Amino acid sequence: MKTTFCKPPKRIVVYAKDIENITGRKPGAARKLLRNIKKAFEKLPEQFVTASEFSAYTGIEEGLVKEFLEW
Repeated sequence: MKTTFCKPPKRIVVYAKDIENITGRKPGAARKLLRNIKKAFEKLPEQFVTASEFSAYTGIEEGLVKEFLEW
């Protein structure tokens, strides 16, 4: 019997840890940036920040952000 593996779905949500890894910021600075992005997009604290929103706010190309989130 042949076993097939499913490729995991691509992630579109950016977490503080991703911001740390992408930007090299410390944990507190990454969380603050995430809060600022949520504020700029008028999101509630429990809502997620997408890769496209992160890209628009920081000016980092969306393709680079999405590529980073795939690994």
